Amino acid sequence: MAQYIITPQNPISGTVSISGSKNAALPILAAGLLSRGESVFTNVPSVSDVHSMCHLLSSMGATCTPLCENQVTVSLSSDVRRKTAPLELVGKLRASFLILGPLLARWGKVRLPLPGGCQIGARPIDLHLKGFSAMGAKIRQGHGYVEAVCDRLKGCNIYLDFPSVGATENLMLAACLADGTTVIENAAAEPEIIDLSRCLTAMGAEISGAGSDTVRIVGKKELSPCTHSIIPDRIETGTFLTLAAASHGDLTLTNVHPAHSKPVLAKLEEMGFLVEMGEDMLHIAPCERFRAVDIKTLPHPGFPTDMQAQFMALLSVADGTGLVVETVFENRFMQVSELLRMGAKIKIDGRTAVIDGSRRLSGARVRATDLRAGAALVIAAVAAQGETVIDDIEHLERGYADFEKKLQSIGASVRKTE
Repeated sequence: MAQYIITPQNPISGTVSISGSKNAALPILAAGLLSRGESVFTNVPSVSDVHSMCHLLSSMGATCTPLCENQVTVSLSSDVRRKTAPLELVGKLRASFLILGPLLARWGKVRLPLPGGCQIGARPIDLHLKGFSAMGAKIRQGHGYVEAVCDRLKGCNIYLDFPSVGATENLMLAACLADGTTVIENAAAEPEIIDLSRCLTAMGAEISGAGSDTVRIVGKKELSPCTHSIIPDRIETGTFLTLAAASHGDLTLTNVHPAHSKPVLAKLEEMGFLVEMGEDMLHIAPCERFRAVDIKTLPHPGFPTDMQAQFMALLSVADGTGLVVETVFENRFMQVSELLRMGAKIKIDGRTAVIDGSRRLSGARVRATDLRAGAALVIAAVAAQGETVIDDIEHLERGYADFEKKLQSIGASVRKTE
């Protein structure tokens, strides 16, 4: 297993260009299955999750070019009829389930293994399946597989019990080729949903309301290929801002959408940091003493659960006591035991964590248990005294493109070993 060896030196300083959003790229790559022509996607991040999705699309008979210079092309001819995906690919990637909607809409029958991904809590697929069932599909589950069959999907009204990002995306993808109009209520409103809508609209879909709690899709008989650029990654943006904050660094980020980072920026400013915003730029200035704050994760536009672990690392070196309440996933405090090894003082009660700041963190050997927990450990390591060894960094490579090089470019002493 690969490791990061991190030795704190000088405060973080310099400029980082943020990569395209992993969470936006995955459903948009799946959207390439909806047309017979070749769609071109740019600003695609070179991360292992994207590579896994490309392999999955190819395994289903799509023509998917290898990721090169942040560009991928996807097309799927109408005569391909591969209806079962390989378990070894689906098991790597939660977003693998996003191919069900497009393939069901085009082929009328799909059989998929249950999806994998980070073990951060229960992420049931029941909302996806209830939606497909309402659209006329017959659903069968058993022995680790899901099979969906239909003559043709029918537009309908769907109310999601929870504003699930994945379910909203999957149902939007399927509804584009359904008969009639589909209305998704209590839909997720994340920026990635809006980006998917922009891509689908460029393919000829008729969608309104993306970014609100009600999305309306008028089905079409077919869609056309398109060229689409993926939005910048708001979680990578937040991670680098938090990294600079924890190390008293002076950092400029380019290729960003500041509006997508409002919850994170608001908390940093509440802690005492000065953040300058431009059209596609953010700059965070050094702050020697910053105060603890309370955080509660919520669906967008609330504070993102994907930034909770990173802020817990930052709160460990803040002045005062901070509170973190995790409302989205019930098992997303896995970074706590590793932060404790580094000297953090954190107490957990259910979905609430109390962080006693002003800690002097020390380097230690720790393990990245999932993608965002791994990012939290990198932040803690940069702020700590002494050498930190982070095991299982393949989790980090699922979501951060060229992470080691970007860290080194801003002064972090990071070395990867195999």
